[in-house]
Amino acid sequence: MAYDGIVTHAAVEELQDFTGGRIAKIYQPTPTDLIFHLRSRHARGKLLISINAAFARMHLTEQSADNPQEPPMFCMLLRKHLEGSVIQRIEQLGFERIVHIDARSRNEFGDLTEKQLIIELMGRHSNVILIDKESKRIIDCMKHLTPAVNRFRTVLPGETYVSPPDQAKINPLEMTGSDLTSRIEWNTGKIDRQIVGIVSGFSPQIATEVVRRAGLPHKDAIAAAFEKIQSEIRGHKYQPTIFFNERGKDDFHVLRLSLNSDRTETFKSVHQMLDRYYMVKAQTDAVRQKAGDLSHFITNELKKYKTKLKKLNKTLRDAEDADKYRLYGELLTASMHQIKRGDQRAEVVNYYDPNQEKVTIKLNPNRTPSENTQAYFKKYNKAKTAKHVVAEQVVETQREIAYFEGLVQQIESASLKDIEEIREELVDGGYLKKKHRQKERKSKHKPVLDHYYASDGTLILVGKNNKQNDYLTTKAAARDEIWLHTKDIPGSHVVIRSQDPSEETLLEAAHLAAFYSKSRMGSGVPVDYTKVRYVKKPSGAKPGFVIYTDQKTVYITPDESLVLKMRNQPARETK
Repeated sequence: MAYDGIVTHAAVEELQDFTGGRIAKIYQPTPTDLIFHLRSRHARGKLLISINAAFARMHLTEQSADNPQEPPMFCMLLRKHLEGSVIQRIEQLGFERIVHIDARSRNEFGDLTEKQLIIELMGRHSNVILIDKESKRIIDCMKHLTPAVNRFRTVLPGETYVSPPDQAKINPLEMTGSDLTSRIEWNTGKIDRQIVGIVSGFSPQIATEVVRRAGLPHKDAIAAAFEKIQSEIRGHKYQPTIFFNERGKDDFHVLRLSLNSDRTETFKSVHQMLDRYYMVKAQTDAVRQKAGDLSHFITNELKKYKTKLKKLNKTLRDAEDADKYRLYGELLTASMHQIKRGDQRAEVVNYYDPNQEKVTIKLNPNRTPSENTQAYFKKYNKAKTAKHVVAEQVVETQREIAYFEGLVQQIESASLKDIEEIREELVDGGYLKKKHRQKERKSKHKPVLDHYYASDGTLILVGKNNKQNDYLTTKAAARDEIWLHTKDIPGSHVVIRSQDPSEETLLEAAHLAAFYSKSRMGSGVPVDYTKVRYVKKPSGAKPGFVIYTDQKTVYITPDESLVLKMRNQPARETK
């Protein structure tokens, strides 16, 4: 992925409609993310600014975020200085991933003041800094950098703002192809890496594209390929595209790239592309951080039960020898007069064998003949009892494995709100201890189900964890509505809010069931569907577990783009 200077340049260009508009509201849903509600005569939108180390970015978003009950101090400070202010300009610093937003407002005395919000999108060094434009003094910032952390510049309230160190790169719009080739050391090789070190805003991805377009990496070809890309940037000939890869290594850019990919999706707007790309990536990363300990616990429990199952199966195999132990005991009893203390084995006639062949039985030389005989009868009784008890334990352990495999799948597709419900479920089930500081809930809230809409506007509900699945199937759904679930595969419960859905709606709902299952990346995933009336929850069953009858099966290859389309599909009025 390459949120480079060129992508930043394109994003800033599309934000120019907000120049002259106002900053209406400011929120900080997470320690690394800010959301600005912008309004102008030409446009309205939510600007997301993130300094997430892995996904630093800035773009308009259609996504909603849960805000904390108490806004962080930096958010309150931004509200004080920027809410209601007029946006004077939005500009990029050269072709660096640094954006300045100048805003003018009146202070508490009624005097006009100008503030500058500086957005530095540089991976783990990203920051958002608010300064007084006239004095260049820092009012505050999202990340404080002391001299001990950064010797080049101090980023603290009251300090004078200093830009990040200049990398001595050249603006791609202020050079020619000849300028570029004259700076390349042709004998050194690694032309793409050299281009990254010469041209401002060029990521390794774009430098590789220059070399790829050039074909043979000689001066004229490199110069021509560079000037072609330069022309696309100067002429705003953008083609925002996401390149999807089955292994999950998706990519994107605003320029037309010749990448190998399994499929692509093109967008009209740079911001739409960025919002679409990061919607899943950033959420997955946030969930991974919040659910780290929970995921570790679930994985360990799954390993523990799988190991237990292996041991139980071994015990069962050993228990199959119960009849052999009984036979040895009876044969030793019949041949007691032939055995004496100190014998290590006994050869006795097997009277149960039609041919009455001899059997060799191992003995403990430290035991008397009677004690050896009783030892085999004890083994027989123990194995006979184990056969029944262990068989029950095998069934129970298999249920636990299925339960935790379901939780693994739910963690993979969970949103932030789902994580806490999964944690609560494990506490209620006695798997996790309740945190001492955790306050008792005054009232149990109803699980919030995910809403999707079919092409004809029919509402489809999806449960993302066991609590939601139980609520959806046993309480929220009507008896004659259609229920779906992947066949013998851990996954979400899905309900179509219709008693007689169209075939297209049924297939779209089946896509949701397949996508939110363990077989998300598979093909030809079997999805069962039936009426809710035929779905039952056995007494004492684990959360999320049901049995069903009268089902039919369809086979689905999950399509992420269809799922996202259904999420954003507005509901239509139906008679």
